[in-house]
This record gives sequence, C-alpha cells and structure tokens, in this order.
Amino acid sequence: MGYRMSLKPPQGPGKLQDSSNGSHFQVKEFILMGLPGIHSWQHWLSLPLALLYLSSIGANLLIFITIWKDPKLHQPMYRFLSILSIVDMGLATTITPKILAIFWFDAKAVSLPECFAQIYAIHCFVGMESGIFLCMAFDRYMAICHPLRYPTIVTDSFVFKATVFMVLRNGLGVIPVPVLAAQRDYCSSNEIEHCLCSNLGVTSLACDDRRPNSICQMILASLIMGVDLTLIILSYVLILWSVLKLNSAEAASKALSTCSSHLILILFFYTVIAVIFVTHLAGRKYPLIPVLFNVLHNIIPPALNPIVYAFRTQDLRLGFQKVIFAEITKQVATR
Repeated sequence: MGYRMSLKPPQGPGKLQDSSNGSHFQVKEFILMGLPGIHSWQHWLSLPLALLYLSSIGANLLIFITIWKDPKLHQPMYRFLSILSIVDMGLATTITPKILAIFWFDAKAVSLPECFAQIYAIHCFVGMESGIFLCMAFDRYMAICHPLRYPTIVTDSFVFKATVFMVLRNGLGVIPVPVLAAQRDYCSSNEIEHCLCSNLGVTSLACDDRRPNSICQMILASLIMGVDLTLIILSYVLILWSVLKLNSAEAASKALSTCSSHLILILFFYTVIAVIFVTHLAGRKYPLIPVLFNVLHNIIPPALNPIVYAFRTQDLRLGFQKVIFAEITKQVATR
C-alpha cells in the first residue's frame, strides 16, 4: 500500500521513514500498482505476456546463434541484426519478469535503487535499439547508393566501432535521467500507476520541482532518437532517389526489397513512440492508454523483430534450418 502525509504518519517497515523529528517523511520504496483501472483482472494478461517473453528470448537467441554459426551470414547487415537481438533480449528481460511478478505474486514493492536502475536500463536499451536501426540504415544506404565503396567502408571493423560508439553513447548519455530522478524528494505517495519504473511516472510523485527531469528527458530524446530518426529518414530519401534513377524496374524492386524488413521495424518502433507521446498528453483522462502503450512498446519489438526478419529474409530462414537440423542430428547421434 502507498501512504500520504498526515498528522500521524505511518510507521510500517519499508514504506516511509521519519527523517527530521517527525516533520518530514521520506519514501523508502515504490509500489508498482500495475495497469490503471484494471487492477482486479490484469493477472489474466500474464499468460500472453509470458508467452510473448519466452518467444522473444527464444527467437532472438536463435537469430544470434544462427548468425554466429553460419559463415554465409557473416555480413555487416546480419552482424547488426545479431547485436539488435542482444539488445532486444536485454530490453525484454529488464521489464517482463517484474511485470509477471506483479501479476502472479503481487510483488509490487520495488526499492528506490532498483527502480532507478530500471529507468536507466530501459532508456539505455531503447536508445541502443534506435542506434542499431541507424547503423542498419547506413548499411543499406552504402550498399545501394555506393555499392563499389561498400566493401571497403562497411567492414567488420566498422561494425565493431559503430557498436562500441552506440554502447558508449547510450550507456553514458542517459545517466542524467536516473540521476536527476534519484535527486528528487519523494515525501508523500509511493504508489505508481504503472507496471514498470518510467521516468515520468516516478518523478510525478516528487514533492519538489520535477521540471528538470522532464526537460532533460526531452533534450536527450531529441539528441539521441531525434537525430537517429532524422539520419534514417535522410538515408532512405537518398536510397529512394538512387533507386528511382535505375533503368531496370527489376533492379529497383530488388534494391528496395533488401530494405523492407528494416523499414517495417523502424515504422513500428518510431510510430509507437509518437503514439506514446500523444497519449501521454491525455494521460490524466485515460491513464490506462499511455501506460499500456509504454509497456507494449518495450515488449512487442523484441518479439516482432526476429519474426519480421525470419519471414522476409531467405538467407536467415536457410540459416535457421541448418542450425536446427544440425542440432537434431547431433542429438540423434548422441543417443
């Protein structure tokens, strides 16, 4: 349960503690209430959520193993895809187990350090996903617009350097978000109407001014995801311009087909972010909508990414078959 300040403040362990002779009380932990308005039956969502999580981990793990084992897939585009699969598994694991614990075991309490750590991890993994999409867009731009220079520029060394840059950019760049959240004064309610520790959800409980947190999040979103999206759009505008200049319709179709999977995932990823922003403005009237979209945005992409690539990339499907067949053969031989 959460508590609010009163003449006789609560003294239960793990909730609020007296920090200044009974005149001020500090939150010791947050309570994640779950999905607003449907607390009584939200546990029914646990089964599809668990299946989505298991399928996400299994599919992304299969992609990573397939690309690692199949020499034909040792190409920059597939290496970026394998990195994306790692990021997706990290994002899903950061969020889903805690949500399932809330639904199944009513484990709603979360310590302040744990909550701020989740804020950091979510921002880091989402930024990484955006950065990998940018790397994949650049890969397609070089392959289609500058095919002769592609092998000398987009090399294994480039993939490694780009990945290290994205890790450092997001790992260090999002640190101000949880740090500023931790500096707020939480002295009243500790109930968060959410399934996870979102920055805006947590800081909305602060007793002092939370505008620095909101401003910081908007600036970081503009500098990281805004710049990524701008460069991705620029890459595909140049790709489209280059394709339209091709004399052969078949060559143009083949060039665009190599980008289709990437475009589907980018459209879904950034469209949902835009929807979350718009619905957040109406959050006070319909609190379930932004919370639900926020949860789905962090859970569905890790499961959707491998499905889209598996269905639309023949080399990857063949790689799956090789890995699965080799594993079956190995199991039969050991018996």
